Amino acid sequence: MAPRDAEARDGGGRPGADVGLPAGFMLRPMTVWDIPEVLAHEHALFPLDAWPARFYEEELAQVGPAGGADAHGRPATRDYRVVVRDETADVDAGEHPGDIVGYGGIMVAGDVADVQTIGTVTAVQGRGIGAAQLRWMLEEAAARGARGLMLEVRASNDPARRLYTRHGFADVRVRRRYYPGGEDAVVMLKEL
Repeated sequence: MAPRDAEARDGGGRPGADVGLPAGFMLRPMTVWDIPEVLAHEHALFPLDAWPARFYEEELAQVGPAGGADAHGRPATRDYRVVVRDETADVDAGEHPGDIVGYGGIMVAGDVADVQTIGTVTAVQGRGIGAAQLRWMLEEAAARGARGLMLEVRASNDPARRLYTRHGFADVRVRRRYYPGGEDAVVMLKEL
C-alpha cells in the first residue's frame, strides 16, 4: 500500500495530545465508523490511487497502543488518527463538530516506521493541520521505539515535499514509476 501526502486533545498523555493543531480542531483515534467519510476525502485527494475500504479495515484491525495487542492478539504495529472539527465549529458556515478534515496512519515494525497515509482536505490546507499530523506521527513512532520515520511522496507534490523537508525529512531515493499513471515516488526519511 502506498503512503499518501496531503492543540489536539486525545487524553491520557499519549503521543498526539499536544501537536499544535489550530484552535477549533482536535486529533482522535480513527475508527471503522470513520471509514466512509475518510474514503470520500481519499477519492477527492488521491483520485488515481485512493485506497478501498478494505485497506482501512485491514489497517485498523492492526491498531493498538504501543506495547499492546491488535484485534487479533498480535503485537500492535499501526496507529491511525483523524483530525476533526471540535464543538466550536461554525454551523452557519457549513462546518459541523466531528467533521473529519485530516487523517493519517503509521506502521511501526522494527526500528523504522512508515507513514502509511496522510491527507488534509483541501478546504483547510495551509492551516497547519498536515504539520500537526506529521508531528503526531513522529511522536508516535518514537514512542513505539522507531529510530526513523519513512514515507513516499509523489515527485510532483511540491507542497508536501516542502512540509516534510521543514520537519527534517531528507530524500533517500526515487522509486521510478511507483504511482498509478507512472509518476515517480521520492522516498524520504527523518531520523528520530
